[in-house]
Order: sequence, then C-alpha cells, then structure tokens
Amino acid sequence: MSSEWQYQIRIGLADDAARRARRDPGDRSLKPLADILSAHHATLKCQFDAFAEYVAEAEQRGAENYPLYAWTKATIEQPEKKAKYIKSFTVYLDGRDVYDRKAADALEADLRPLVGGPLITRLAKHDTNPANNPQPPARFRK
Repeated sequence: MSSEWQYQIRIGLADDAARRARRDPGDRSLKPLADILSAHHATLKCQFDAFAEYVAEAEQRGAENYPLYAWTKATIEQPEKKAKYIKSFTVYLDGRDVYDRKAADALEADLRPLVGGPLITRLAKHDTNPANNPQPPARFRK
C-alpha cells in the first residue's frame, strides 16, 4: 500500500539563509535554491511560522477545534524548539505540502547537491504513513 502515501521534502537552512528566506525569499544569495524551487513550481514555508500561524488561528477560532493546539503552542514557546524550527522549512509543490513520490524524488535529487553548502544544512523526505511519523506526547492529545 506504500503507493498510497504522499511525500514531503523538508530542508534545514543555515542561520543566515533561514533569516533571508523568511524575510525575503527573492534575496539574491538564495538564487541557487530559488532556481531549483522555481523549476519545480515550489515554495518554502518556515515550520516555525507555520506553527505560529496554526496557534494564532486556533486562538482566534477556538482552540477546542484544533487538536494539536496545546502541543504546537508549547513547542513554539520553548526557545530551543524555536531555534530548531526557525531554520526548518517545508517545500510546497504547486501550493501543496504533500505530493506524489515521483515529484518528491525529483525535487530531492535536484536539492541534494546544495546540502552541505552555504544554504542547505539538511534534507529529508517524509511520507504520510502514520507509522513513520511521531505523534504528540499523550499529555497533549485529547
């Protein structure tokens, strides 16, 4: 059944690259990364920013309707977690955060040469198989 899984590429950016990517994704220093993303119709989303947006939306619309609210809020309030997630980015393809394996593999192959350079510190491909994805601690689950 693995053909049913969708995939997601996440990258870690170096400190300066992460700041520039969050502030100005068109910054010239990000051009090698931007060129690859453009070729794949892809964009980056900082995971810390995504978590913060989720928390803000939950607080505006009622946290009881957001099952990961408590875990997400606790995560972004911890300085060491913020430092981690502020440099972690999800790659969206055509506006989607998960996509088929062929697209993920192609994107991964094109990004791999940038790993270890001045921009990308790490590259990971995740699937949507629940068995492969950590769950929030029990104290945060309803």
